[in-house]
Amino acid sequence: MNIVQLEEVNSTNLYAKENLDSLEDKTVIIANSQTCGRGRFDRKWIDLGDGNLFMTIVLKPSDKFEEVYSNLTQYLSVVLVRVLEEYGLSPKIKWPNDVMVNDGKISGILSETVMHGSNFKGLVLGIGVNLNADKGDLKQIKERVATALNIELEREYIDKKLFTEKLLNKFFKNYEEFLKQGFSMIKKEYVEKCNILGKEISVQVFNDKKSGFAKDINNNGELVLEKNNKEFILTMGDIL
Repeated sequence: MNIVQLEEVNSTNLYAKENLDSLEDKTVIIANSQTCGRGRFDRKWIDLGDGNLFMTIVLKPSDKFEEVYSNLTQYLSVVLVRVLEEYGLSPKIKWPNDVMVNDGKISGILSETVMHGSNFKGLVLGIGVNLNADKGDLKQIKERVATALNIELEREYIDKKLFTEKLLNKFFKNYEEFLKQGFSMIKKEYVEKCNILGKEISVQVFNDKKSGFAKDINNNGELVLEKNNKEFILTMGDIL
């Protein structure tokens, strides 16, 4: 992999998209500071300082879009869970790809597909991980409870370089196999870590809200909701 280290950028995903033609497959963009980071549904990702991870992986696996690419965020969430478990934590996944520790969000993942007409140019897979923060910093995040790795471990500082190496090595170790097998390769592990199954939940899908019993995650990584003996399949959404 080729790593591009930036001091400051508006967004690692935006940088990757703007420079996609000149970036090789499996290029990794890492920034010390990110001024306009975004999560899903255009939420702002708060920059908590250069001790935290702001990273985008550029992927160009083929010349045409395959459905399995839409599951790469879930694959990355499982990889992140494995890394956090090595630090002694018990993380959970909030469908589709938020990673939580003790009910606090520690990471957000955003994948964006780049097309030129009908031609698939590649995708940029962005991730932010709170590694080093204090509780005062986390109060900047208004929408939900957040946490950071150093807080959970009660450590003064987490080595960002070591953490990043662990994450990238685990991601690429089984990446090619995941593209062949798809979500079924991680389904068992994903379902075990998913923190919403078996609960009554509400999901915001753009301007619509769906409520029901979180019954299952199907073989495509979609959420199966049940209400009044009817099943609804959600491909995306935000758990409220």
